[in-house]
Amino acid sequence: MPHVLLIEDDASVRDGMELVLRRHGYDVDTAATGEEALVLLDAPAGARIELAVLDLMLPGMDGFEVCRRVRARTTTLPVIMLTARGDDHDIVTGLEAGADDYVVKPVTAPVLEARIRAALRRAEPSAPSRAAEADPAGLVIDRAGLTVAKRGVLIPLPPTELRLLLELSASPGRVFSREQLLASVWDHTFLGDSRLVDAAVGRLRAKLEDVPAKPRYVQTVRGFGYRFGPL
Repeated sequence: MPHVLLIEDDASVRDGMELVLRRHGYDVDTAATGEEALVLLDAPAGARIELAVLDLMLPGMDGFEVCRRVRARTTTLPVIMLTARGDDHDIVTGLEAGADDYVVKPVTAPVLEARIRAALRRAEPSAPSRAAEADPAGLVIDRAGLTVAKRGVLIPLPPTELRLLLELSASPGRVFSREQLLASVWDHTFLGDSRLVDAAVGRLRAKLEDVPAKPRYVQTVRGFGYRFGPL
């Protein structure tokens, strides 16, 4: 049974979402504040948590800071952020903090559950193809071991970023539209949002590129999408 941490300060919303998730077969821990959530994640039982659903507007430590601290602790825990409005600034800031996806409240049960299932699938190991690829600048993508290194130093990537890199690098030089990447990486055949792709690309560039503003690997093809520079 997948184990979800729900971080929401509004008791009525929290109780309703917990009931929905339990009815769909999830084991649920809840937290009303960011501080409480981090304590739960740091506890021995926190290792059982497979995904976090995080409200942005929390008392005290807000959701942006909670997400940053979660990402400092682990790159493997999927984080879906909840925002009370589709504010572009909030969404982009949350994605840049390391969230994998977002939903706007009020959210229907089918949408929330579908987003959780998609995030959990992204966290599963990918099927390996070619064993490893490397380029003279020192980037090594081990597709079998699901690791990425630059000049001998491992680069930890959250599941969404790793899947995006694997998808792009599987066909160097091929241009992928944002819609194609949303479908293949995020499994979003509904309510797709290109900001998810753009934010993940930005995080990848910050970790992989020597000069993120002049990317060698994850390149923009203006008006079309993204491609991976040949290794």
